Amino acid sequence: MKINYRYKKNKSPYQKLIPVKPDSVRLKDKFWAPRINLLSERTLLTQYQQLEITGRIANFERVVKDLSEPFQGLYFNESDVYKWLEAVAYSLAQFPNEDLKKLLGEVVNKIIAIQQPDGYLNAYFVGENESLRWTDLKDKHELYCAGHLIEAAIAIHRSTGDDKLLTAAIRYADLIVETFGASRKFPNGTPGHPEIELALVALFRYTGEKQYLAQALRFIDNRGHGHLGYGEYYQDHKPVRALQRMHGHAVRAVYLNAGIADVYLETGDKSLLNALEVMWHHMTNYQVYVTGGIGSRDDGEAFGADYELPDAEAYAETCAAIGKIFWDWRMLLITGDAKYANDLELTLFNAMLAGIGLDGVSYFYSNPLASDCMHRRQPWFAISCCPPNVARVLASLSGYLYTTSEEGLWVNLYAESTCDANLPDGTKVQFELSSSYPWDGHIHLKITDSAAFALFLRIPGWCHPDASLSINGEVWKDRLVPQSYVKVDRHWQFGDVVELNLPMPVQPMIANPNIKHLANRVALTSGPIVFCLEHIDEFMPEADNFVLSPKSSFNFKYAGKELGHVKMIEVQGTRRINQPLTKNAALYEPIHPDQISEESTSMLAIPYFAWGNRDYGDMQVWIRQS
Repeated sequence: MKINYRYKKNKSPYQKLIPVKPDSVRLKDKFWAPRINLLSERTLLTQYQQLEITGRIANFERVVKDLSEPFQGLYFNESDVYKWLEAVAYSLAQFPNEDLKKLLGEVVNKIIAIQQPDGYLNAYFVGENESLRWTDLKDKHELYCAGHLIEAAIAIHRSTGDDKLLTAAIRYADLIVETFGASRKFPNGTPGHPEIELALVALFRYTGEKQYLAQALRFIDNRGHGHLGYGEYYQDHKPVRALQRMHGHAVRAVYLNAGIADVYLETGDKSLLNALEVMWHHMTNYQVYVTGGIGSRDDGEAFGADYELPDAEAYAETCAAIGKIFWDWRMLLITGDAKYANDLELTLFNAMLAGIGLDGVSYFYSNPLASDCMHRRQPWFAISCCPPNVARVLASLSGYLYTTSEEGLWVNLYAESTCDANLPDGTKVQFELSSSYPWDGHIHLKITDSAAFALFLRIPGWCHPDASLSINGEVWKDRLVPQSYVKVDRHWQFGDVVELNLPMPVQPMIANPNIKHLANRVALTSGPIVFCLEHIDEFMPEADNFVLSPKSSFNFKYAGKELGHVKMIEVQGTRRINQPLTKNAALYEPIHPDQISEESTSMLAIPYFAWGNRDYGDMQVWIRQS
């Protein structure tokens, strides 16, 4: 199919908010901008080295050079290459880097060189494995890999204008539609790991070809009829419109729901939206960690029962947090409801960001909320879906900050930046936003071009009652409602100043009593950041020995370069000391009051995302209280 270069859908028919294009936003803050710059300078280059070392690149080369060479690693390893390509494409749009641009071109050439005459493109299902194509949709991830290929191809074309991979991806997508759609060779086909649904809708938006949207809907409607087997784990136990809570593999579940949301945006099928809203509310009320992480069970990387949220055993995979961000984002675009932006922010700053080290080259796959020294960051994994996934989210982050609607411009995330955007009616909006968010909640927004429009400022759900808003020094009279957008509609003049002050005191959080193991424990938060105790800062064998009291005080201080100058909380409390038993003591002994002592002490709580970047030892999010 010839690509229609003029067709690029800007707005879906059931979309309330339209993202401001990333190239219209320039991040200038001290939190995200350095991370994204590090991504360009170090992270993506080291990830490429890992792709080479582990044979993920060589798997494409063997198809052309010598099929007698063994395939290296797992059959879905190429999906990591595609995610890496997508991250590189986003990064190049903001930070030109000749080394990365050259690598991207080389990898693209190796990929398109293996495409088969019928359009099929997968490095595993060639040669001796060719007869296995489409025979195990449940576990072999062909469609999952195809989805990431398509998304990478679109990102590269959008960023660089190069259409080589996009042309190949379209040929492959056409084969998928022919195989699972028009010819009905596999009328009940649906992927064991969702991802292709997102990609096909994106390709429909990019090319205008309705067959891709139809196929995405077909894959979604084929679920829930037992075609995959193993029901809940694969979200195959009920049709999607009948789902009422989150089940099974957490990453699969949120990727599926993000795809369903994309299909709703194009079709307006209310039964799909109703199911998404029911599942989102149930998940948020019963199945989410205080960090925004999801997936409580190591067994199956899965959602558990209601209130089943173990802290030390939490799986909370980084990719699950990313999939949840994708879902939140789409629900925000559909509804304009601030609760989705609030959840996105929580997950972004905590559950997702913990997945990459401050050095930009070390990672967590799972993200427990309590740990001994056994949980450590790694440079790569045998299943390494998380590192390039984090990279593509960070590289595209500027596209999440601002959205537009018929009414005006919406500020979703606060980060020092400039914005030069056009509203749907053509009105030009320009401003500069200054802040030290997330460490400080004072937001200073200066209009740099005169225009009439409404400005929607998000008031976070954690917002303190003392929050305030002023325009050119005049105090806003109406109450700022947490978890909403405040609308300021006026004819703006060059130099107008909006000041939003969101105080960020320490806010201890308690858990629902149904989470029984968290009774008499608190988690410390400030603004969108969740904090934890780490052994290296406490100078005691176990962070869990620290006890808060009702009289405990909190003071903020800043870390040095080792922790990236993050804000920390100095906490006053007590250290509980139990006199140890002798080696010859019985297995269990009664305890006497004179064997227990407490002493006043202070501890440092650091942002959860920053733990595990220095020495290894105990970490605890939920702190004992007397």
